[in-house]
Amino acid sequence: MPVYNPEIKWLEKAILSVQNQIYHHWELCIADDCSTNPEIKPYLEKVAAEDPRIKIIFRATNGHISAASNTAITISSGKFIALLDQDDELHPEALYWVAEKINEKPDAAIIYSDEDKLNEEGMRSEPYFKSDFNYELFLAQNMICHLGVYRSDLIEKVQGFGEGYEGAQDWDLALKILDMTDPKAIHHIPRVLYHWRQSEASTASGISAKPYAENAQLKAVRHHFKRNDISATVQCKLSSIYFNIEYTLPK
Repeated sequence: MPVYNPEIKWLEKAILSVQNQIYHHWELCIADDCSTNPEIKPYLEKVAAEDPRIKIIFRATNGHISAASNTAITISSGKFIALLDQDDELHPEALYWVAEKINEKPDAAIIYSDEDKLNEEGMRSEPYFKSDFNYELFLAQNMICHLGVYRSDLIEKVQGFGEGYEGAQDWDLALKILDMTDPKAIHHIPRVLYHWRQSEASTASGISAKPYAENAQLKAVRHHFKRNDISATVQCKLSSIYFNIEYTLPK
């Protein structure tokens, strides 16, 4: 979990959603990205002191979400890494179902679940019931997104989250891991295990909340094509949640 100046009430709910998991064998690795809110550091120190499964690292400089996520990974010891944003929540059974899938598919590269939105009043809406992994759909939108779980050794091989891809850092990570693994190693859990907080500052409310994210998303998919020598163009269609992929026809 990368952290930078969240509202304490949402950060508390995010951390509680991990502590309330019915599966107890987890560690929560939090990297604070040099928050300027003076309440953040003492709060994080307090929760870490009260629960030894919570590990905290404080960055000396602000580096944005990719750098902060990479810093959090440095203090993790698990074979799999799940991603949680600072104001979102996990379903109480989330890590149980992930652990069951790992036991079923120990060679999994990526595991992902369905997701929905959670407003500031705690009401859930807009469930996204996903398909099993679909490469063409994944190029058009980040269908993995939340809850995304990745093999830690593969994260290390691709050198973690790419700086310069902020707003699409998890999509870029999944694409880089896909480059070196069989798509059959990407597994879907058909359950809503992640609640994405809707707020004015969150992309859960729409891509316009973070306009830089769209450019990062386009960049991630284009670089995937370049790495794999695929001749195609990627464009964002107005009023659409999908990118348009056009492949170059052979002569």
